[in-house]
Amino acid sequence: MIRVGILLLLALSGCASMQPASDLFRAPEHVVPGTSAAPNIPWTPPPSAVPPAVERQSRVTLPAGVQPGSSISLAEAIEVALTNNPATRAAWLDTLAAEAALGSRRSAYLPEVDLSAPLVRGRPAQGTLATTFTPSLSLTYLLFDFGGRAAQVEEARQALIASAYSHNQTIQNVVLRTQQAYYSYLNAKALVAAQSATIRERDTATESADARHTAGVATIADVLQARTARSQAQLAYETFEGNLRSAEGALSTAMGLPPTTRFTAGELPADLPLDTVSRTVEELIAQAEASRPDLAAARAGVLNARARIRDVRSQGLPAVGLSSTAGRSLVIGGTSPSMNTYSVDVNVRFPLFTGFRSTYDIRQAEAIAQMTEEDTRSLADEVGLQVWNSYYALQTAAQRVRTSRDLLTSAQQAVDVETSRYKAGVGSIIDLLTAEAALENARAQEVQSRADWLVAVAQLAHDTGSLGPQQQGK
Repeated sequence: MIRVGILLLLALSGCASMQPASDLFRAPEHVVPGTSAAPNIPWTPPPSAVPPAVERQSRVTLPAGVQPGSSISLAEAIEVALTNNPATRAAWLDTLAAEAALGSRRSAYLPEVDLSAPLVRGRPAQGTLATTFTPSLSLTYLLFDFGGRAAQVEEARQALIASAYSHNQTIQNVVLRTQQAYYSYLNAKALVAAQSATIRERDTATESADARHTAGVATIADVLQARTARSQAQLAYETFEGNLRSAEGALSTAMGLPPTTRFTAGELPADLPLDTVSRTVEELIAQAEASRPDLAAARAGVLNARARIRDVRSQGLPAVGLSSTAGRSLVIGGTSPSMNTYSVDVNVRFPLFTGFRSTYDIRQAEAIAQMTEEDTRSLADEVGLQVWNSYYALQTAAQRVRTSRDLLTSAQQAVDVETSRYKAGVGSIIDLLTAEAALENARAQEVQSRADWLVAVAQLAHDTGSLGPQQQGK
C-alpha cells in the first residue's frame, strides 16, 4: 500500500505540473520550456526562458559643444553616428576577431612546447613503496606540409582584408543613413515653415472674406469656404509637425542614440550647386569598381576561397614533423635510481586512403571558389547599375529643383493677382483659394526637391565609394 500511495502521489504531481518526468531531475534553468496547449493559444514562457535585455551603451560619446537639445551640424551628426552607432562597433570587432584568427594561423610556423609533471605513488612488482615524480618537456614542430600552413595563413589574411573592407563599407553606410536622416529632418522642418506661410495666407483670405461679407458685397458662403480652407491648412500643418517629430527620432537613432535624445538643426539650404557633378557616368562606374569597399571585400573573398583549395589539397599530401621530449624521473623512497630521459623523433605522415574524402573536399572547395567568383561578378554588375541609377537620379533631382522653383514663382504671382482682384471686388473666393492651394503645393514640391537633391548627391557619393567622414560636410 505504501508503494502504491507513493506512485499515486507522483502521478498526481506530474499531472498538476504538466512537465515531463525527466524535468523533475533537472536544475530549474534546464527545464524544458514546453509549448502552447493549442495552435490558437499563445505560449507562456517560464521565467528561465526569458532572456535578459541587452543593455545599451552606458556612456554616449558626443563631440565638444554638442549637447542634447542644442543645434547640431551634419558633420557633428556623422561624428556622433560613427562613434555611437552599434553597426560600426560590431564591424570593427569583427576585424579584431579576424586579426586574432590570422595570428592563430601564423602560430603553426612556431613549435609547440608542453610541460607535464606526473606524480605517482605505488609499489612495483618487486620493490618497496615509492613516489615517482617525472617532469618532462615536449616539443612538437611541423617541418614541411606542402603549403598547408601557408594556405591557411593566406585564408586568414584574406578574411581579415575582407573584414576590414566590410568595416569601411559599414562606415559609408552609416554616413549615408545619417545624411538621409539629417536631410529628412531639414525637409520636415522646412515643410512646417512652408505650411505656416500657407496658414498666414489663409488667415488673410478669411479676413478679406469677413470684411467683404460685413460690407455686404460677399455672401456667407465666401466666409465659410475661406474658413474651410484655413482648417485644411491647419490639418496639413499638424501632419507636418508629426512628421518632424518622427524625423527627430530617426536622426537620433541613426546616430546610435535613443530616439528621445532630441537635437535641432539649421535650415534646408536654399542655394544648391546643381551642376556639381562634371564627370561622366562611365568614369563614375570605373571609380566605383576601384573604390567600393564591399566589392573589394568580395574580391578578397575570392582569394580566400582559392587559398582554401590549396589548404584542402595539402591535407592529402605528406607532412613531416619533429618531436622531442626531455625529462627526469625522480624516485623518492624506493630502490630504483633517478634518471634522465630524452628522445628526438622525425615523423612522416602520408594519408594513403581517406575514403575519397580528400577528393570530395577539393571538389567542394573548387565549387565554392567558383561560386564566390560569380557572386563577385554579380556584385560588380550591381555596383555599376547602382551608380547608373544614382547618377541619373541626381540629374533628375537637379532638374526638379529648377522646375519647382519656376512653379513656385508662377504660383506666388498667381496668388498675388487673385488676392488683389478679390480685394478689389472683381475676383471670386474660389479663384483665390484655388491659387493659394496651388501655391501650397508648389512650396511643398520646391522644399522636397531640394531635400531630394541633397540625398541624391549623398547616394551617388556612396555608390561610387567616395562617401566617408572626409566628405561629411558635402
